[in-house]
Amino acid sequence: MPNIYSISELAREMTVTTRAIRFYEEQGLLLPERCGQKRLYSQRDRVTLELIMRGKRIGLSLAECKDLISMYDPAGGNSMQLSRLLETIGDRRQQLKRQVLDIQKMQAELDLAEQRCRLALEQAGGVAHETNNDNRRVGP
Repeated sequence: MPNIYSISELAREMTVTTRAIRFYEEQGLLLPERCGQKRLYSQRDRVTLELIMRGKRIGLSLAECKDLISMYDPAGGNSMQLSRLLETIGDRRQQLKRQVLDIQKMQAELDLAEQRCRLALEQAGGVAHETNNDNRRVGP
């Protein structure tokens, strides 16, 4: 008999809330059997949930996860699914590179703004105190 999980067992094992599991079910990603009011999740549902959680960890949207999961085709070697995943990973890497550049630009702008403020304070006769990375005053 294949592994069958209740919603609470699946949630505990996968470290996710039962509410999240119900949401994924509403989105058509999980398809548990029903026994009265009780949901019974299969090993396939468990693997699907594991793929969703992995996708979320690498920054995929739920729509991207759903798209990739729907392409599952073990008879065809999953080549379409794997190709799409590689494309999605490449897109995500490019997005992260752009974000890193944006952060670096913002840090440079903050450094420049800080320097200008300190110079203006010095010129006005005020005292510009050094701060550390946590914006706590350093020194007298």
